[in-house]
Amino acid sequence: MKKLFKNYTYDFDKNEAKILTSFCKQAIEQMSSNQDFYKDVKAFESIREKIANDPFEVKMTKDENTRLVHQLKENRKHIKATMEKSGFLKKWFYKSMFKQYDNLLETHFSN
Repeated sequence: MKKLFKNYTYDFDKNEAKILTSFCKQAIEQMSSNQDFYKDVKAFESIREKIANDPFEVKMTKDENTRLVHQLKENRKHIKATMEKSGFLKKWFYKSMFKQYDNLLETHFSN
């Protein structure tokens, strides 16, 4: 049975909060120059503020959650593809980033 209302409150540890804050900052920088991504930029700014205020109780809206999860999955997919066609050093560098995103998605954002 599918839940009617889903709780979008998360408890991030210090490291996860740092990863997500940096992820949001990067997303904002990449999208802010394009007016088409206005809603995404606002969502990521809001998420970043909420994490900064209290990483142990981050309440997201459904829209913020959806945009964050989608972007994390896209980044994970991109990093995996980059790793597959990279040499040893680059692969080693991307592997930790891939694991961080993967752990975040598995720990907090899997259904």
